[in-house]
Amino acid sequence: MNPNDTENQNAAPQAEPANDVASAADPIAVLEAEKADLKDKLLRLMADMENLRRRTEREMADARTYAVANFARDMLNVADNVRRAIESVPDEARSTAEGAFKGLIEGIDLTERDLLKTLERHGVKKLDPQGQKFDPNVHQAMFEIPNAEVPNGTVLQVVQSGYVIGERVLRPALVGVSRGGPKANGNGAEAADNSSTAS
Repeated sequence: MNPNDTENQNAAPQAEPANDVASAADPIAVLEAEKADLKDKLLRLMADMENLRRRTEREMADARTYAVANFARDMLNVADNVRRAIESVPDEARSTAEGAFKGLIEGIDLTERDLLKTLERHGVKKLDPQGQKFDPNVHQAMFEIPNAEVPNGTVLQVVQSGYVIGERVLRPALVGVSRGGPKANGNGAEAADNSSTAS
């Protein structure tokens, strides 16, 4: 055996620890980077899953609320016809009605009330805009009625009732709106606010 071989053997073990430190630092850095990457992916996945859960809950709630919309829209024609049947009987004939005719009128009234209650139980509500301020989101103006006694834009006549289901309009109310009266209070208040902010 050569004396130099012994020195080489002794030198080799000393060099290895230096390499171990250098090579050990690289795997730790690699593992730290991989850990940070996996943590980022996990957080993103958790956020995506939470968004999906919320969206699914919202869609299910909408489906429950609005599932009957098409059926309810078809039933509105029935409600309109029942209302027309009630209105076709003059007040005079209604007050003097007797016997079977009186029973028929009461039966039609009862049918309308029951139909409206059933629709309401399923989230469909009838709009009664008479005397309210015109709202283009739920009303459809058919004509204007000159009237100086009421504020502009007040619903004076309802031609056809409107209905909403949840927050959505199932059918807008067809209305006649006032014209020629004083401006509505809301517009005057806004004008006053604008003038005070300008000064």
